Amino acid sequence: QVQLVESGGGLVQAGGSLRLSCAVSGRTFSLYTVAWFRQAPGKEREFVAAARWAESSTYYADSVKGRFTISRDNSKNAISLQVNSLKPEDTAVYYCAATATLRGYSLTSSYEYWGQGTQVTVSS
Repeated sequence: QVQLVESGGGLVQAGGSLRLSCAVSGRTFSLYTVAWFRQAPGKEREFVAAARWAESSTYYADSVKGRFTISRDNSKNAISLQVNSLKPEDTAVYYCAATATLRGYSLTSSYEYWGQGTQVTVSS
């Protein structure tokens, strides 16, 4: 089993920044991909960014490229998401996800482990 705990969400003005963190524990040696998704009220959960656990490859949704950066903190066994130049449309609950299988990194169905989510609210 793998446990994921997110932190770092909050209220920020448009143009501001936040750093979201996901603490990863348990059978981390089995992981292949970790990712961030988000879900706005009344909308489906959508892919934001992903990273291979044991490699340097990263992937981003077009809507966040150039503004968000996913990275792994090896010393803390954590995954971070630096979110810059925030827009009101970035408002959502952000979820950390992980999978031990090789499946499509942008699909919610590919991930068997999920955190509880952290709220990000961007005011205009």
